[in-house]
Amino acid sequence: MNEWLSSLVDIVGAPYVITHPAALKTYAQDGYTLASGMPRAVVMPGNAEEARAVVKHLYRHRIPVVARGAGTSLSGGAIPSDGAVVLHFSRMRTIRHIDWTNQIVQVDPGVINAEVTRALEPYGYFYAPDPSSQQACTIGGNFAENSGGPHCLKYGVTLNHIVMADVILANGEAVRLGSLAGEPEGLDWLGVLVGSEGTLGIATQLWLKMTESPTQSRTLAALFDEVADASEAVSDVIASGIVPAALEMMDRLAISAVERGSYPVGYPDDLAAVLLLELDGEAAVVDEEVKLVIDLMQRHHVRQVREAQSLEERALWWANRKTAFGAMGLISPDYYVQDGVIPRHLLPDALAFIDRTARRYGIRIANVFHAGDGNLHPLLLFDAANPADVERVQAAGLDILAYCVKHGGSITGEHGIGLEKLDAVRWQFTEAELAAQAMIKRLWDPDGLLNPGKVLPTPGRCVDFRP
Repeated sequence: MNEWLSSLVDIVGAPYVITHPAALKTYAQDGYTLASGMPRAVVMPGNAEEARAVVKHLYRHRIPVVARGAGTSLSGGAIPSDGAVVLHFSRMRTIRHIDWTNQIVQVDPGVINAEVTRALEPYGYFYAPDPSSQQACTIGGNFAENSGGPHCLKYGVTLNHIVMADVILANGEAVRLGSLAGEPEGLDWLGVLVGSEGTLGIATQLWLKMTESPTQSRTLAALFDEVADASEAVSDVIASGIVPAALEMMDRLAISAVERGSYPVGYPDDLAAVLLLELDGEAAVVDEEVKLVIDLMQRHHVRQVREAQSLEERALWWANRKTAFGAMGLISPDYYVQDGVIPRHLLPDALAFIDRTARRYGIRIANVFHAGDGNLHPLLLFDAANPADVERVQAAGLDILAYCVKHGGSITGEHGIGLEKLDAVRWQFTEAELAAQAMIKRLWDPDGLLNPGKVLPTPGRCVDFRP
């Protein structure tokens, strides 16, 4: 056994160092299936001290390291490249402390997102960022990707809910960023690291804001015969001054998939679109907002507005929406999800463009997205066994991102850059802006050992891109 490898065994124990090729293959991909990269080894630290020792040891040997949680990244952020070692946080998944005075929760990076809310719910609190993968994704991964979710429209993304973090630097040193007061002391380096996809530092402890549960929460489903009507209704809701806790949309193809899944709601077969709205706050205010929303829906030829009649029905509706990505497997051998942002008022035009793109490339595209903030998630359906299919969906996905940027949007809302969008980064940023970001990377990771080949376009990427 190599010296560097035997030292890792000494640090974490033999059962927690994986080197067998068959086992390593399970870490070659994450939720983005169009690229892969075999890790040199996988190491599972049991605590922050072990994690620091591992990174410090790898730094001495100049071996790259990629932090990984549940592997739900949809842009290749957790795919190892350049012969990296994967630092897997599956053993570090404890909720360490709940500080009721400051309304802050201290957690390990491997804690599952939904577990935080489950721990707080009996006491009238919740953790607001709620990605669709919240039953699997980890807080450390949410930190790396600045994850959002349906409720980020009103409550904000991960950046708005992490007040402090212990972070390992590339050389194995540990720093604490942020403060329990929630305001940066000096430069906001915590804000820089949230969303940096593990390229600047690796979080080993995180302190999260608790959010008090609203007095009342009401969930509506608005059923439409035309996608354009649903899109215009979204614009009117936001223009009215109402800020829903969540405002989601699914089109006909997406609805057909979720209705075949584990949580069918009973949407009509001929429905063109459904808007799922959640309004929360003080009871009197919510009652008025519900009336206004229903009136706005009716101005846009809504077929029907339903209201969830129980907590169980509300949970069913959200489970139906949040399992939409996985439900694509019921109507297609494979799917590729994009993640672009468009100004809300252009939603009808953007959806029309996506429809034209599907016809131009001869593919099917289902739309499931955060309509309230214009974060599109077109799901491009294909068969991975057909190389021509793969090429078509990749080209179509890039066309959609180019459209978003051209019309004042972004190449990502919450899935990150990872490997997937390296070529599209230059559409979003000027060379000067990219150079400034590269300077920050060199400041924090001068040897380029943390998650190399991600986020910023660099030459010599060692990843097996398929066709």
